[in-house]
Amino acid sequence: MKASLIPLVAAGLLASTAARAELKVGDHAPDFTAEAAVGGKEFTFSLADALNKGPVVLYFYPKSFTPGCTAEAHDFAEAADTFASAGASLIGVSADNIGTQKEFSAKECRNKFPVAADPDMKVIRAYDAVMVSLPGMTGVADRTSYVISPDGKVLYAYTALSPDKHVENTLAVVREWRKAHP
Repeated sequence: MKASLIPLVAAGLLASTAARAELKVGDHAPDFTAEAAVGGKEFTFSLADALNKGPVVLYFYPKSFTPGCTAEAHDFAEAADTFASAGASLIGVSADNIGTQKEFSAKECRNKFPVAADPDMKVIRAYDAVMVSLPGMTGVADRTSYVISPDGKVLYAYTALSPDKHVENTLAVVREWRKAHP
């Protein structure tokens, strides 16, 4: 983002997420490892290892195979090559178990990026991404997206129940980061 746009985006972000508790820009992103799957194959995802390769787009979502989460996974899958060309890694996280994530990674993430299982919600809590706003949706993540720089700092945080702007917003931040770090 151009320096002149950052205050405007920040103001809009604050206005749209005033009741949210996500980590703030500049905060240190908590390191984690988690069981994850890509293309239906299980592996251990390490944030530290991913950050060694470039920025990471870490997005939390409520529940695999629900309409909004499926739409968001499709959007991230369509943009996965663009994120990769900008040097960024993608990882989705929900409270679903690894069996569900294996299936979701193959079907809805279209084998393009991994999703991690966080059934005990340790990672979700560490990133202040626990959903508190919807009745009947306890024990799930809120829809929160982060861009984390290779030095482990939060570059961007966005919480909105609608999946519509998560890919667009995080990709814009990754592209601006790339321009500043060729």
